[in-house]
Amino acid sequence: MLYTRDLPPFDCVFVDSKRKVIIMLHTSPGGFALVAITLSTMVALPAGAQLTNERAKLLPSDGAAGDLFGVSVAVSGTTAVVGARLDDDNGSQSGSVYLFETTTGQQIAKLLPSDGAPDDWFGWSVAVSGTTAVAAANFDDDNGTDSGSAYLFDTTTDQQIAKLLPNDGAAGDQFGRSVAIRGTTVVIGASFDDDNGTDSGSAYLFDTTTGQQIAKLLPSDGAADDQFGRSVAIRGTTAVVGAWFDGDNGDRSGSAYLFDTSTGQQIAKLLPSDGAADDLFGSSVAISGTTAVIGAYWDDDNGYHSGSVYLFDTTTGQQIAKLLPNDGAAGDEFGRFVAISGTTAVAAATRDDDNGTDSGSVYLFDTTTGQQIAKLLPSDGGLGDAFGVSVTISGTTVVAGAPFDDGNGHPEGTGPGSAYLFTAPSACPADLTGDGVLDFFDVQQFLNWYAAGDLRADFVQDGTLDFFDVQAFLNAYAAGCP
Repeated sequence: MLYTRDLPPFDCVFVDSKRKVIIMLHTSPGGFALVAITLSTMVALPAGAQLTNERAKLLPSDGAAGDLFGVSVAVSGTTAVVGARLDDDNGSQSGSVYLFETTTGQQIAKLLPSDGAPDDWFGWSVAVSGTTAVAAANFDDDNGTDSGSAYLFDTTTDQQIAKLLPNDGAAGDQFGRSVAIRGTTVVIGASFDDDNGTDSGSAYLFDTTTGQQIAKLLPSDGAADDQFGRSVAIRGTTAVVGAWFDGDNGDRSGSAYLFDTSTGQQIAKLLPSDGAADDLFGSSVAISGTTAVIGAYWDDDNGYHSGSVYLFDTTTGQQIAKLLPNDGAAGDEFGRFVAISGTTAVAAATRDDDNGTDSGSVYLFDTTTGQQIAKLLPSDGGLGDAFGVSVTISGTTVVAGAPFDDGNGHPEGTGPGSAYLFTAPSACPADLTGDGVLDFFDVQQFLNWYAAGDLRADFVQDGTLDFFDVQAFLNAYAAGCP
């Protein structure tokens, strides 16, 4: 590859001898032009600027100290949902939820329940599918002190659709400790329900079109203190429910269960091949297609409480892989929160120390190979931020919360919290046509986007199109596909 800034009549010339492509950039006061042609010259290109993936930092328009904005996040399409469970609009620690546009990073709306009250903690957990958002208030008191509730909102109108309450809710159940939604089915965990003994836990299915309870999920071997329902996820007709204090592999080793949401019946119980006491397997769960992701953030493979994540095949109930970060260390708590979209799994290490003690980090893995793809860090991460205390992914959009961040312009310890938008790097980012092959058509697609000012050509993710995007694209192109 050959690179020069000053070869007239073009400002930049790039040549790929392997794939016989040349890209030329010409800028002028009237605009710019890029041209791609084939060539057979043997030349070389030096390394380009480092790629970054952070797109935006999300902050609430009315955030205040201690709101814990970012304690929960969810994303669907171009809508991100962010919870601030200690916001005070309906009284002290009543809680609130915000909607953001992921393409611009701008706040769309603030959601508040019609009957919010002090100490409800509305926004403890959130989920979204299509235009329906779910937000839980697990300390709401409709069925007794701290019985819990959940609300449905229309994200296009910002209006509350329904309030969800279980048929047999009781004081202390904390219904809404976890929520998930897919299509018209909502799964809600109540990890302190007592059907199988004190704090054995349960989960409920609701229909979003009617607001009615469909079924109550209970494990076949539930027992006191299992806290089944600590985490929930749903895809198609399969729900995953974590019981992080279950004791099959030792006290608080943890487990997870698969249920058929069309029947409410248990399909399988998931246990890791190397589970041990205090691993907390099932503390976080996610599902996409036939792959379930389950966190065990006190596992000790990389040191005491370093954490791990497991992949399971939901059709067989068998473990596929165990995921560990390349730089895992004691106390990182990798796997505290997980998410998945397609073949990309996300796992947070909220006490990782790259940006200071307990600043937090997020890792991406390829579920087909089990290999780490990237490590995400916020551009302004700091001590105690707990970045990754909540994570979600949809397509290539990753959202991660940092509820102890001080925000922009707030003195240390006085911020409302924050959340960050990232673009998940692809295993083959230069394959813009998605056919698994790098050729002239990928170059042409890049040029078309660049010439149109389309930010899909913004390969360095800085919000502008310039020489560095061309250089970054060509570096990715030269690297080829795995």
